[in-house]
Amino acid sequence: MGTISERKRKNGSKSYTAQIRIKRDGEVIYTEAQTFDRRPAAGAWLKKRETELAEPGALDALKKEKHILAEVINRYIKENEKALGRTKSQVLDKIKTFSIANMKCEDIKSEDIVSFARELLVGRKPQTVLNYISHLSTIFTLARPAWGVPLNKTAMDDAQIVLSRLGVTSKSHSRNRRPTRAELEKLLEHYTDRQTRYPPMLTMVPLILFGLFSTRRQEEITRLRWDDLEVENSRVLVRDMKNPGEKMGNHTWCDLPHPALAIALSMPKKGEFIFPFNGRSVSASFTRATALLGIDDLHFHDLRHEGITRLFEMGLTIPHVAAVSGHRSWTSLKRYSHIRQSGDIYAGWKWIKGYTAPNAEAKIEEEHQQT
Repeated sequence: MGTISERKRKNGSKSYTAQIRIKRDGEVIYTEAQTFDRRPAAGAWLKKRETELAEPGALDALKKEKHILAEVINRYIKENEKALGRTKSQVLDKIKTFSIANMKCEDIKSEDIVSFARELLVGRKPQTVLNYISHLSTIFTLARPAWGVPLNKTAMDDAQIVLSRLGVTSKSHSRNRRPTRAELEKLLEHYTDRQTRYPPMLTMVPLILFGLFSTRRQEEITRLRWDDLEVENSRVLVRDMKNPGEKMGNHTWCDLPHPALAIALSMPKKGEFIFPFNGRSVSASFTRATALLGIDDLHFHDLRHEGITRLFEMGLTIPHVAAVSGHRSWTSLKRYSHIRQSGDIYAGWKWIKGYTAPNAEAKIEEEHQQT
């Protein structure tokens, strides 16, 4: 009735899955499985469950509707009225491939969640594991009040405390990397040369400059629409802006400093989007270029950090900077304290001299006067 199968993990260790399958009249009427790190433990569990299932009435009790975790995850995805982000969808789909997804909801205890997190840690960073557990926690929060499914929220809360204390999960470290002007010039010269020799390639120069002066994230840049650009007010509607609480449907108006508005207006109107490129392609191209040029540990997202710090160096107040960056909490802006100088390091920079935009100069001058 029971079997044990051996599987080799990515880190070289082995796992043992004990499975029980009961047939009647040639049809499988019940199946159950658990995974263990040691074969003797799998064998002991198998023997114990076979004895329990042999008791009178045991199988009849199992015929009552019971949900496994994977079914509840599917229901959450199906019934969620909000569009799930790509990362969250991928995480939930991946969770369904682990043994915990086949457990009955009422049987999942804190130690099962801890064991699942340890499985996740193989080949992943604690920050990634925290992301998985956070998304799974949402399922535990909703299951009982929404559908009457007995997922134990307290077990999840206890597991999260344990995982944090043991270092299995941890928050991402804040990056303080700022590109130097020399590094940016190196990148821009590289892309200018590439664009001259290979015209069909991705136009990275305006993307880099816009990322720097607008403080926008790469995925936000590639979603900006011409219809959402207000030239007269020097601002743009950023759709689905990243936010700790939610992302989808979080649309925010953000001010555009003069160079950013000018760069946006320099783009040809060939469709709905101002920068009609794929965000992943932008990131991949940037990563390849920095590696080729020997620029160490620089990400496209670091342009946002540089752009926000530049605004503080220019003397803008926290409310003015938040109006550009889109930060809801002014407290979040306190970490942008890596001030190198006072004034605009990019004033008169050759890479933005060719850009002009109506009303933008007056707006930025007005901001300087207010500060």
